[in-house]
Amino acid sequence: MTVTQSAAETRVSPGESIQLAVDACAPGAVVRLEEGTHEGSVCVTTPGVRLVGAGSGRTLIVPGDVAPTAVPPLHDAPEGVVSGITVHAVDGVRVTGLTVRGFTGAGVYAHTATDLRLDDVVAAGNRVWGLYVRESSGVEVLRCRAEGSQYGGIALSFCPDADAEIADCLSSGNAFGVFVDNSSRARVLRNSCRGNAAGVLLLNQTYEGELPGGVADVLVADNDLVANTLACGGDDPEALGSAGPPISGVGIAAVGVRRVAVIGNRVHGNLPSGPSVMGAAVVLASSADWGGSDSTDNSFEWNVVTGNGPADLQVGTDPGNQRFRNNVVGVAQPEIDGCAPRAGR
Repeated sequence: MTVTQSAAETRVSPGESIQLAVDACAPGAVVRLEEGTHEGSVCVTTPGVRLVGAGSGRTLIVPGDVAPTAVPPLHDAPEGVVSGITVHAVDGVRVTGLTVRGFTGAGVYAHTATDLRLDDVVAAGNRVWGLYVRESSGVEVLRCRAEGSQYGGIALSFCPDADAEIADCLSSGNAFGVFVDNSSRARVLRNSCRGNAAGVLLLNQTYEGELPGGVADVLVADNDLVANTLACGGDDPEALGSAGPPISGVGIAAVGVRRVAVIGNRVHGNLPSGPSVMGAAVVLASSADWGGSDSTDNSFEWNVVTGNGPADLQVGTDPGNQRFRNNVVGVAQPEIDGCAPRAGR
């Protein structure tokens, strides 16, 4: 392990302990992970620490020694799971340029963090969640990739004042590509969600023993939501998304939301491969029967939603409380002004 003369930067080579470096550094220091495979989880509780790799795919963190942590248990996970990087009760942490692979919990688990940035981070093949952020605010998830997790690839959970941006990311092979779970004030921009059961899921639902929820003031814009054909949900605890109802073939679902704007998204080729409680690629619905709320005061504008099945758009709440303008939609249930097939087709 090499410490620069200023003591503001520590370099960690493969085979050395990332956790020892993090524990020894001062607030605001850089812990630079050299190219190669680093074994063992790490927990960051020092303010302003920057955990910097040589680039995703070049610096890899895989299971090994388990770092001690007092973080609350990971949601929807069995006891004893281990997350690759944990950020807990701390301000100003940055994680940049690395891949986290093969952990039994999440690739990155952030809890009660503020001013958090994940940039060029890949979470691949982590059992439960990819990049999971809970009860946090001031969150940026930028240019990341999340694949192969049981629930959300990228998730905001119970962040009532998230002030979050999830942008320019790729999420595939998860139950939910981007999951905004009882969180508000978020922007989901220019992402590609492919090969999930649902591309983007915004959900207001009451969970027993959990915090009060709600989803409001969220912008979902300029995303590509294509070929989300996996099936999730059901009784098998090992299945994709096993804690929830069956879902398949969904591009965007907004359930029990308020003041959500869905603008300029491209939603194509989302076809169910199994049972689904949602009957279209774009769904606006109420969660009042599950302890949530009706969906009100939402906007759907300039979206292109075609070539999906069994329908392109399904509205299961009062369309009079929403705004639909200038959308190109193949099959809408029911037919709605502002959602029409492209002229001449």
